[in-house]
Amino acid sequence: MRQEDIKKRLSAVPLFKELSDKELEPFIKIALTRLYKQKMYVFMQEDPLDRVFFIHSGKIKIYKTDFSGKEQIVSVLEPGEMFPHAGFFREGNFPAHAEVLEEANLIVLPIDKFEETLIANPELCIKLFKVLGEKIVDLQGRLEAQVLHNTFEQIVLLLIRLCQSNGEQAGNRYQLTTQFTNRELANMIGTSRETVSRTINHLKKKNYINLCKDGFYLIDRDALEQELFY
Repeated sequence: MRQEDIKKRLSAVPLFKELSDKELEPFIKIALTRLYKQKMYVFMQEDPLDRVFFIHSGKIKIYKTDFSGKEQIVSVLEPGEMFPHAGFFREGNFPAHAEVLEEANLIVLPIDKFEETLIANPELCIKLFKVLGEKIVDLQGRLEAQVLHNTFEQIVLLLIRLCQSNGEQAGNRYQLTTQFTNRELANMIGTSRETVSRTINHLKKKNYINLCKDGFYLIDRDALEQELFY
C-alpha cells in the first residue's frame, strides 16, 4: 500500500480527521500495512497486545471465547475503524480474537510508538478518550439491554444497533452491509439460534425486516423502535 493510501485512510479515521498533513506525518512514518486473507486471524485472545490496527478495506470479526469454547461476537468492524480499543497505556494481552471475514488490508501501528506519538500530541489523547468513551457507553448499553430487557427486546435492540454500526440508509430503511447468520446474531447477545430465528420470522411477518436481492437485511429502524418503546 502506498504512503498516499495510508495517509488518505488515516485522515478519514475519526481520531485523525482534523489533523493537518504535518500533524499526521508522524503516524504515517510508523505505519505498516498487512494483507489478511479471509478466515485468517489478525490476533488471538490473550496474545501479547503490541499493535493497533486501522481497517483500510475488508471486514473483521471481534469475538471472545469462554473456557468451553463458546463464542460471543463483540462486533464486526468495517473500513475506517480502529481496533482494539482496550489496552492503551498499559501492558497486557488482546482481550478477544480478531478474525478476517472479508480479505482485509490493515494499517498497523506498533502500540509503543503509537503511544509515544499520542503523548507528544495531547489533543489526540483527548480525541482518543472520546472514542473510548463512546465504546464504554455502547458496552453499558449492551449490559443494560441484558439486565433490563427480555430476549425478544434484546434481539430488537441488537438489530437497531446494527443499523448504526453495520448499516447504511436505503430510502426509509437501513441495509446491513454484512450478512449475519441467525447463529451469529445469537452469539452477539448470548441466546439460541432458534430464538433469533423465531423473532426474525415474527418481525418479517410485520414487515419490519426483509431481505434485499443480494441477501442483506433491510430494516425499518423506526418501526423497531416503536415496537420496543411503545
